[in-house]
Order: sequence, then C-alpha cells, then structure tokens
Amino acid sequence: MSILATLAVLALAALHAYILVLEMFLWTTPRARAAFGTTAEFAAETKALAANQGLYNGFLAAGLVWGAVASDPVGFQVSVFFLVCVAIAGIYGAATASRRIIFVQTVPALAALALVLLAR
Repeated sequence: MSILATLAVLALAALHAYILVLEMFLWTTPRARAAFGTTAEFAAETKALAANQGLYNGFLAAGLVWGAVASDPVGFQVSVFFLVCVAIAGIYGAATASRRIIFVQTVPALAALALVLLAR
C-alpha cells in the first residue's frame, strides 16, 4: 500500500480506538454524552450496551491496524475487508441511530478504501 493509503487506514483505526474509549470507559462522562447526544440517565442505563459496542469498535481498530502493517497480499485483503465492514456499520448506524454517523464513519472508510484500491 502507498504511504497515504496506510496513513488513512491508521487514522481510521485511531478514530475507532477513540470510539472504543468513549463507549467502554467514558460513556457516562459529559464528554461522551455530548459526543453521542445522550442524557446522564440514558448513559447510566445503557452503560453495558455501550461497552459491548465499544468492544466491537476495538475489533475494527485492530483489524485496520493489522491491514496497515501486514505485508501484501494479506495487508491489502485485510484492509479492504475491514474498511468495508466500517462502511457498512456506518450505513447501518446512520439508518438506525444518527445520520451524522455517515460522515464520521462511512465517508472516511470509503475515502480510505479508495486510497487503498488506488494504491494497488
């Protein structure tokens, strides 16, 4: 992969690692509540669900890092797989939770995917 494609994949991995931290460890804090638009009561009631969701974001981050650092053809294949997973998860999240997710998750995933495919 090109340096630009690798950096894009790693940036997306960093975003998902940050989301993991927000959902798993900071869910009830003012910062996470502001980021996700939740109330203190809702955050307290859904803390376990958010932690589970955060764990999935961590798996996405791990897969993206794996794709970025693995040599080709595995690195390319893993990157494409996880970028498509992120894009699909973003589409689903936008349809079911918040349309904003399309811009936070899907658009960056598709941009990184385009860079990875162009670098091939």
